[in-house]
Amino acid sequence: MRVPYNYLPMQFAKPEAIFRDWRRLIRTSEFTLGPFVEAFEKKFARFIGAKYVVSTNNGTDALIMSLKAVGVRPGDEVISVTNTFYATIGAIVAAGAKPVLLDCDERYQIDLNLIERAITRKTRCILPVHWPGCSPDMHALMRIARRHGLPVVEDACMAVGGSVRGRHPGTFGKVNAFSMHPLKPLNVMGDGGMVATDDECAYRWMLRYRNHGMVDRNHNDIWGVNYRLQPLQAIVASHVLDTVPEIIRIRTCNARLLDEGLKEIRPWVVTPPRPAGFRETYGLYMVLAKKRDALLRHLHRHGVEAKVHYPVPLHLQKAARVYGYRRGDCPKAEQQARELVSLPMHQFVSVRQIRYILKTVHNFYRN
Repeated sequence: MRVPYNYLPMQFAKPEAIFRDWRRLIRTSEFTLGPFVEAFEKKFARFIGAKYVVSTNNGTDALIMSLKAVGVRPGDEVISVTNTFYATIGAIVAAGAKPVLLDCDERYQIDLNLIERAITRKTRCILPVHWPGCSPDMHALMRIARRHGLPVVEDACMAVGGSVRGRHPGTFGKVNAFSMHPLKPLNVMGDGGMVATDDECAYRWMLRYRNHGMVDRNHNDIWGVNYRLQPLQAIVASHVLDTVPEIIRIRTCNARLLDEGLKEIRPWVVTPPRPAGFRETYGLYMVLAKKRDALLRHLHRHGVEAKVHYPVPLHLQKAARVYGYRRGDCPKAEQQARELVSLPMHQFVSVRQIRYILKTVHNFYRN
């Protein structure tokens, strides 16, 4: 049996409704910002419970603009976590700041116990990551930030549809970033991103900054860039957003089946804790597995397209050497990187396929 990791051909197998709205767009020729982009921004703001949303052309630019919006400048430090995608740290560097990378906990989230000791006079903000569609304890993290007068920028790129005790990820910090990369819970046919905030001043600044700093066609207040979301993608995003609750429901059911089936072979395979009050999006379904590389080969031989996200934590990447990080600086993340496996469990994986994954994993350790 084959269990594919990539679900995009299935998700966009019937694109006629999207094509109809693309034809509407073509008739209007509103190809730069305009009503289709504005409609999606308002719809997404309602969905997550934010006052303002500014769309961008990808999640990385959403992160860069978020950091700039809270005042991050060259020479500043930004505290984040080492086990995330490259874009998180790349955005910090692109804003001119130094990334201060902390270890993670057993849920793959930033270790809150390490934050306060990492704060210096150069610290400009804290950037937690909802990795991989799971959330840190944002209420506790916000208390730390308030004690030290620091703004929070959330990397909620994988967290659309999640919840932290009834509140949507990406609504805790001052300015927060989302991604619509094809393999995110809310995805488009290419790249896209959003920034959410309740701060009107930040919102007004970002509206100008993402569009060259223009106030109108003939006036420019600041020097900005082109971070605009394409209206074609705004239409795709609006259609997919309607399906996100059902996507998360199915993924949650699949994850529970996997969690239950993998309990039987602890400690060979360990699932992370799932605390009450946290709804994950399962952008990735990650577990720790002994003999990880051999397990991967076994899964691939039997048609299960498992992945590793990621085998080298960011503080040990070549690009991070300039900051002086060494092996042993983040021991939990380093240990997890040796054992992490991402299993396919998206909304198009059937119960029969879930059982096949479990059988394949069990057979590997039984042998």
